[in-house]
Amino acid sequence: MIVMVTGGARSGKSSFAEKWCMKHAPKAFYIATAQAFDNEMEQRIAQHRQARALEGYPWETIEEPLQLGALLTKLKGTGISNDGASRLGRTQLQDPQAKTIKEDTSPAVLIDCLTLWLSNMLLAVGEQKDAEDKMMREIDRLLEKIASYEGTLVIVTNEVGSGIVPAYALGRQYRDLAGILNRRVAAIADQVFLVTAGIPIELKSREYKL
Repeated sequence: MIVMVTGGARSGKSSFAEKWCMKHAPKAFYIATAQAFDNEMEQRIAQHRQARALEGYPWETIEEPLQLGALLTKLKGTGISNDGASRLGRTQLQDPQAKTIKEDTSPAVLIDCLTLWLSNMLLAVGEQKDAEDKMMREIDRLLEKIASYEGTLVIVTNEVGSGIVPAYALGRQYRDLAGILNRRVAAIADQVFLVTAGIPIELKSREYKL
């Protein structure tokens, strides 16, 4: 089961994704892609950790800014460390039209967020001559791991293409790659939610197919 949750900054998408996991899985891995480059970011990360702790839900946080594909391979078929006996299994849909979720006893995996991973990778690749080709290969590899993941996977991502065109080349490259990445994840997702002003709308079931 692949669930994609997108929206703008402070739209409530992360909060909704967490609530989705809390409703549909008894526990979950929380894959955080943010990197603390300054004190303000360190405070943000600490606040998010504290907020999750207060939820009373068994999150297991893993910080991984770059190697998401390798981490998904590592988590495949494993349980949360304080349980040991559970396994990650794919949650099935009872009704493909209604998108009704059948409850599962296995943990979910929440990635927050995909566009931070993209910016981390883009900065890691730098201004190499074939940087864009390398980024597309990284996206291809990650998409392969996402598509083959045998469990409940919830992916948070930012919608960055609705604003003004960035004035600098790296910003335009990031915007374009984010659009490509989001579109490809949405294509393989079972559910796609757009969160605006704290209100989630499921898009996949409303898709108009030509």
